[in-house]
Amino acid sequence: MPVGKSHNDNASFTFNEIELHKGDTIYTYTDGFADQFGGQEGKKFKQQKLKETFRQFSSLPMETQKQRLDKTFEDWRGELEQVDDVLVIGVRV
Repeated sequence: MPVGKSHNDNASFTFNEIELHKGDTIYTYTDGFADQFGGQEGKKFKQQKLKETFRQFSSLPMETQKQRLDKTFEDWRGELEQVDDVLVIGVRV
C-alpha cells in the first residue's frame, strides 16, 4: 500500500499483533532494495532474496548486519544506477 495517493484509496489496513521475545529481530523496509537492478544479468534483487538475506544475517550483531546489508546492496548494484530510495530498519528485542 503506497503512502499518499493511490488508485485504491478506499483500501483499508489490517491490524496485526505479533508476540515478540527477547532476542527476536524484526525488520521493516521500503521496496528500494528488492527493486534494485544488478547482479550478472541486471535483474531485480527481489523480495524473496531480501528475506533470505535477513535470515542469513539475523543472528549477527546489528552493526555487522548493517555493514553486510550495505555490502550486499552495493555488490548487487555494481555500476548500475540506484533506482529508488532504500530504507531498512532492523530492531532486536
